[in-house]
Amino acid sequence: MSPTLQTRRRALPDAPFLVAANGGKPSRLPVWFMRQAGRSLPEYRALREGTAMLDACFDPEMLAEITLQPIRRHGVDAAILFSDIVVPLKAAGVDIDIVPGTGPVVASPVRDKAAVDALPVLEADQVGKVAEGVGLLVERLGETPLIGFAGAPFTLASYLIEGGPSRNHEHTKALMHSEPEVWHALADRLADVALTFLRAQLDAGVDAIQLFDSWAGALSERDYREFVLPHSAKVLAGVAGYGVPRIHFGVGTGELLAAMRDAGADVVGVDWRIPLDEAVRRLGGDAVVQGNLDPALLHASWPVLEAEVRRIADEGRAASGHIFNLGHGVLPGVQPEVLTKVVELVHSL
Repeated sequence: MSPTLQTRRRALPDAPFLVAANGGKPSRLPVWFMRQAGRSLPEYRALREGTAMLDACFDPEMLAEITLQPIRRHGVDAAILFSDIVVPLKAAGVDIDIVPGTGPVVASPVRDKAAVDALPVLEADQVGKVAEGVGLLVERLGETPLIGFAGAPFTLASYLIEGGPSRNHEHTKALMHSEPEVWHALADRLADVALTFLRAQLDAGVDAIQLFDSWAGALSERDYREFVLPHSAKVLAGVAGYGVPRIHFGVGTGELLAAMRDAGADVVGVDWRIPLDEAVRRLGGDAVVQGNLDPALLHASWPVLEAEVRRIADEGRAASGHIFNLGHGVLPGVQPEVLTKVVELVHSL
């Protein structure tokens, strides 16, 4: 790490999010929400009107403004960079787009050695606009930490192999088991992509990173440890020298929590399917966790939602550190006022 990086990254020793992420005792229970910047906010919809998702991700001023919107509105304890896990693939030259109502769609699925060999390598300057947006946020966020992120190799590979979102990941699993050498070559290439993307964000000043393995819950622990863990570990180890918290999260990964920690996570994200105290037990007790309110319950009545928030906060006390969050992202139809009210409640606990 070069000396300039230390001066670019802000000193935020008392930020509750960072204190908790490092296993300390914060001044209050910190809270932020996955997908807090986006479709649930009317100011986001107004700003994005007429601009494609990926175009917004490469516009430094727009991505900075979108990232800031939930900080102003909700008073959350961390900002997460407005981006998408396929941004580095797009930047490298992969023919991929985000189709409204569907998600990432790949023009030519990657299912053999020749296709893996043909994948372009990501260079840091190809995500320079993202780094520029991070620089703007470092100047504008004040005392609020900024989380950078990337997609983990398995999830990126699944999109490339399946050609888009998949319910069963059948092509991915078939390739993993039938042609393990091709699989490992692809996953290794994608680990390099994720590393380059994360390092660009870290060099620009983000205060923590989150590695999203959104679809890893489709795997058994045995398959995860054999086919996935080495590549996620390469990514997490590759940013260890920056000295910032590394969060690892996937959906439906209750059976994989210990393995995801073993990949090198400082903080393990937990979805809503298991209680946080049970997650801590599975992680071995000395753990920092993030989560895990069911996003659907943001549509419930306030007494129901309040009881759930209090329960999760109580269960999180079993951990060495707890960052309150959802068990996945904010759903598009959530009323912003509900999120603000949840933040206020969490801060009171």
